[in-house]
Amino acid sequence: MRNIVTVSVLAFVFLLCSSNKLAFRKEYKLRTVVIDAGHGGKDVGCNGKFSHEADVALRIAKEVGGLIERNVPDVKVVYTRTDDHFVELIDRAGIANKNNADLFISIHLNSGPAAAYGTETYTMGLHTSDGNLLVAKRENAVILQEDNYEANYNGFDPNSPQSHILFALHQSAYIDNSLRFAEKVEREFRTKAGRKSRGVKQAGFLVLWKSYMPSVLIECGFLTNPTEEKFLNDKTGQSYIASGIYRAFKEYKQELEAMN
Repeated sequence: MRNIVTVSVLAFVFLLCSSNKLAFRKEYKLRTVVIDAGHGGKDVGCNGKFSHEADVALRIAKEVGGLIERNVPDVKVVYTRTDDHFVELIDRAGIANKNNADLFISIHLNSGPAAAYGTETYTMGLHTSDGNLLVAKRENAVILQEDNYEANYNGFDPNSPQSHILFALHQSAYIDNSLRFAEKVEREFRTKAGRKSRGVKQAGFLVLWKSYMPSVLIECGFLTNPTEEKFLNDKTGQSYIASGIYRAFKEYKQELEAMN
């Protein structure tokens, strides 16, 4: 009799714990995404022969947001900017934190030699090549246009490799999911959008520094490559890029919610 009671109690406890786990797993939902169009206003970003990074990034960012709003209505989409105005890097992360975002996506365009082309998706982390460091330096140099940047960024020097290394140590709590989403973005670019993927990389980006959630910076292509600049300024090209980011987001959301 005692054994029957013991088994019954254990079975009840097991079922109770199992139901609690299932309830917990059902609780998690990716509810808010913040989409950041890089640069803007007095900061045009990098330049192609006929276009500016700030303008192209804004068009792609708005298209990504629109796809999510139309197709995943239970997710709130917040933009760091919806027109051509300057937003300080620290305020971009602040918008994400204020809205308790579950994911932060910063959209940019790359620059380099005319022959360079392809996409790159970055997470916060230690740069493993001089090329990664150069991209971070270029994107971080915008702070020189901000007021009181020394105080806002704890004395960060955008020209110092040591500064980038120190700041890259942030975001470690979110690195796994940041990499998870970044890998999905690059796979979509490579397999569905027909773009050359230069891979998932890490470097110390200030725009990702104080965002307290998984965060990525996407370089959608090189404006300094004439062929790619034309593609990135074409509505169809922008649609391919935006759709790739959207599909990666949708898969990431489904996977994360299933895991939790």
